[in-house]
Amino acid sequence: MSKPLTFGAIGIDHRHIFGMAQNMMDVGATFKSWWTEGAPEPLAGFEKRFPNVSRVAEVADILDDADVDLVLISCVPADRAGHAIAAMHAGKDVMTDKPGCTTLAQLEAIKTAQRDTGRIWTVDFSERFEVASMTRAAELVAQGAIGTVIQTTGLGPHRLNAATRPDWFFERDRYGGILCDIASHQIDQFLFLTGQTDAEIRRAYVANYANRDHPSLQDFGEIVLQAGEAHGYIRVDWYTPDALPTWGDGRLTILGTEGYIELRKYVDVAGSDGIDHLYLVNGSRCEKVDCSDAGLPYFARLAEDIVNRTETAVAQAHTLKTMELAIKAQMLAEGQL
Repeated sequence: MSKPLTFGAIGIDHRHIFGMAQNMMDVGATFKSWWTEGAPEPLAGFEKRFPNVSRVAEVADILDDADVDLVLISCVPADRAGHAIAAMHAGKDVMTDKPGCTTLAQLEAIKTAQRDTGRIWTVDFSERFEVASMTRAAELVAQGAIGTVIQTTGLGPHRLNAATRPDWFFERDRYGGILCDIASHQIDQFLFLTGQTDAEIRRAYVANYANRDHPSLQDFGEIVLQAGEAHGYIRVDWYTPDALPTWGDGRLTILGTEGYIELRKYVDVAGSDGIDHLYLVNGSRCEKVDCSDAGLPYFARLAEDIVNRTETAVAQAHTLKTMELAIKAQMLAEGQL
């Protein structure tokens, strides 16, 4: 790289900003400055984690800074599109937390800004980009270890922690709905692993079964996708029990014509300790596969893309399509489509 990559952050309302920032620093980027509105819940932990990074008074202090190449965005979901568009028009590339936007109108405005400016707009789908077992699974799929992928089953359970959540978390128009938000992860994985560029939403459903005191919260959702011969099932929820030692038992099963892969990303219940448990079964192998050296290539590739104006980390069209499908699934589940 010709010079060290420098980035700033707009909004730290979601804890995903910790991983976004740290992973960019781990590939050599410099975290120069950040802005957030008020004092969101992650503030104290953020200042402790990044004590030498300057908090600025105005968003413009980041957008007008010629040193800043990349802007990370993790504010309230409904506000992310506006900040991303402003950043692109200021000549910055953008990495946003998921969901990258919450409405089709926002998505169209992002498409226009990205096309007009030529900047990168990428969403850190952390359940793929920050999970080493996903890196290894992608390698195995590319090697033909399970033949042609014909179906993915993605499960995204989360712990609610209602007492610590901000008001916006329970407001549908601000968080975007459970499918737009959480299920965008699983849509990303379905398209990526099956090699598809689009999909039909066969079913989309949302409900609130256990949190009637927060009527705008959706605590359960599911999607059925199809793209040619590729099929996908997605289930997301806010039901993680307190006894689980982590925030969610995220799992992914990748079914191929010659075998299957199962990922237990964050915990192996009553099994092995640690994270990134990958099981491979095919015609000659039935084993647990080591993921300790798989790495997280998205961040290094993005850094190079910013310098070289390439698309090695993730295709721009893929990111836009993922968010389009997530928003449309949300609308379909709510009878808006």
